[in-house]
Amino acid sequence: MELLIVEDNERLRLALVSGLGASGAVRVLGACERGEDAFERCLERRPDVVLMDVQLAGEMNGIQAAVAIRREHPRLPVVFYSIQDDDAYYRAFRQSGILSHYAYVRKSNYLLPQMILPLLADVVAGLSFIDPEIESRVEEVRQLDEGSPLALLEPNEQVVARMLAQGLSNEQIAGRLGFRDKRTISRTNGQIYAAWGLAYTTTDEKVARTRAALIVRLGRLVAWDEDGTAKVLGERGRWVPFDLEPERG
Repeated sequence: MELLIVEDNERLRLALVSGLGASGAVRVLGACERGEDAFERCLERRPDVVLMDVQLAGEMNGIQAAVAIRREHPRLPVVFYSIQDDDAYYRAFRQSGILSHYAYVRKSNYLLPQMILPLLADVVAGLSFIDPEIESRVEEVRQLDEGSPLALLEPNEQVVARMLAQGLSNEQIAGRLGFRDKRTISRTNGQIYAAWGLAYTTTDEKVARTRAALIVRLGRLVAWDEDGTAKVLGERGRWVPFDLEPERG
């Protein structure tokens, strides 16, 4: 296998060139520290596989560089590795649309040549692997990005929810939507409350209605404990206390 190494840490880059080259399983075509340089190298000569750090010295991160490279060389095998635990990188990976011929692992777990070589061989063979910890974090980012509460509602429910947040009564919403029976809106409200985890408050419809309006206004799901404590999904996908009080300037 002919390999291109992209690593911004000079000492590690040299160690990878030496260690992987000495294995006899790969021929190192070159090594660079920037995604832009990796792109140019691949235009000059296509490697069989790229070992790519996610955090790089240039403007491109490793995932962005891989996307650019794979436009020129579709599905060119890439092994990503990173020590960074940053939502931006996981978001870039999700948006990249990379489906096959890749691996994405924790750098700290895969530094030795004997650990890297099987990954290189697998991605060249068309297989894919993602470290379970990274996969979990990618899923957390997906939930954050796709976590718009309106996305959990059907189109007619979204319309009603927005009107509800404007302070309209069921009679007013029914009138604007052309329904003769306001009970249609009550039933729709019930579906909204259920989708947003507010169904337990339906014995007090005013509370559920107020909370649903807040969710629409905030643009994110909020959960309330029995004591009234508001919580939202934090960066790690966990429910954390949320201060609904406006900031005072």
